Amino acid sequence: MALQTTRLPELSITVADGNQNSTNETQCINLDDWDWLTRSQPVYLFIITALGIVLNAFVLLVFCLHKKACTVAEIYLSNLAAADLLLVSCLPFWAVHIGNGFNWPFGVALCKVVNAGIKMNAYCSIYFLVLVSMDRHVALVHPMSHGRMRRPKYAKLGCLLVWGLGLFMSAPTLVFRAVRYFPDFDVQACFLDYPSHTVELICDGMLIIFSFIIPISIIAFCTVTIIRALKKQSVARFNAEKSEQKATTLVLVVLVVFLICWVPLHFTTVLDVLHRTNVMGGCRLEAVIAICNQIFAYLAFFNSVINPILYVIVGKNFRKKVQEVCKQWAVSTVTTASTRSNTSATLRTFT
Repeated sequence: MALQTTRLPELSITVADGNQNSTNETQCINLDDWDWLTRSQPVYLFIITALGIVLNAFVLLVFCLHKKACTVAEIYLSNLAAADLLLVSCLPFWAVHIGNGFNWPFGVALCKVVNAGIKMNAYCSIYFLVLVSMDRHVALVHPMSHGRMRRPKYAKLGCLLVWGLGLFMSAPTLVFRAVRYFPDFDVQACFLDYPSHTVELICDGMLIIFSFIIPISIIAFCTVTIIRALKKQSVARFNAEKSEQKATTLVLVVLVVFLICWVPLHFTTVLDVLHRTNVMGGCRLEAVIAICNQIFAYLAFFNSVINPILYVIVGKNFRKKVQEVCKQWAVSTVTTASTRSNTSATLRTFT
């Protein structure tokens, strides 16, 4: 009987393919070792959700309400904020799931949609940063041609293509996510029910290649060229393109923080694939991978909260936009109050 490993958030289960009962189930780690992690997960997820929704919604409001049109870099960063908002909106379902003893109470449809939303964030976030890196590369390394290449309509088209790519790459999650009762653990779990071990490895391989190797390679190339271009800039050039330098600084900081948050999870996924293909083995390694997979996943989720904070701390242009939006709101409020006052005075005159 062929066996496949189903990785739940709190433990590793070995279950039989198809509808047959599982046999020779094994656990490489003591479930008591997960107590410290499972107790903290719901609280952590709700905190991430609250902060992420407020901060990313704030970023989107600033970009949308500002009277000036967004620059190309701001179009990409606003879409990144939208992707982060999508992710944190999905996390409360998993918080309830974990707090409910790892029983999924929301049905099959939400099992598929919620996890597809999380998967879309993994793809869309990295490719929005790819677009940002390419934009900075063109602006600094090829300044003579950036007027033709860096147009808002092209940026919006690129963002639309990234959302389409994220939806396409999350299709396996929509297809293979299922809800099943595991009697040995007494849980009604939302899990990835791959039809075969080969399909599972193909999906994981696609995740590693398209959400890690390819985009990280592009980002690394662009980052190196950006740093070289910044070093070569003369003082006069630096002053002339001060706004470009400010935007580049923000982008580089966002990139570094993203890599810190996401690379450990992707590295653990690579180890997991190598373990399941018997390239690497050992029960201890399986236990380490299982625990690290959970810890690094929640580190990756935290990136959705850090990004809006970085815009405020590092992004001088963004802070300027916030001040201008606040002034717009204040002027609008005063104008509205004045209009109401004049209207009331006019009504009193004719009564």
